[in-house]
Amino acid sequence: MGTPVGGLVLRDEPVELYAGRKTITLKVKNTGDRPIQVGSHFHFFEANRHLEFDRVAAFGWHLAVPSGTAIRIEPGDEKEVTLVPYGGKRRAHGFNGLVNGWVGSRHNMVEAFARAREFDYRSSTPLEAKPEEVPEAVPEPVLA
Repeated sequence: MGTPVGGLVLRDEPVELYAGRKTITLKVKNTGDRPIQVGSHFHFFEANRHLEFDRVAAFGWHLAVPSGTAIRIEPGDEKEVTLVPYGGKRRAHGFNGLVNGWVGSRHNMVEAFARAREFDYRSSTPLEAKPEEVPEAVPEPVLA
């Protein structure tokens, strides 16, 4: 018998999120006086300025959680979060306006770090670009 119109066909095994993708884990502390939530697709580098973590390492990464979910960190609390790099064109537009462009660009990284310093974003590491981590030779993606 076939599947009825509108019916669902499900596998027996659970879906593995981000299978085969590189991930990193960072410690994050809420230094503010209010709870902070960060959503699944938010560019973690640009998360609330009162969150203290290694923002340099988080550049170009988002939470490795199911789509549509979020994490919440209470004031003074510290959590470990797992991040996964952006896929596709790797563009970060909007959020808190620190990048607004391709996260694979050394220029965009240097500019974003300067804006983060200007607006007093907390970071457990100095907000300085590490040029060796963002090779200028990597071309920007082109639409086919």
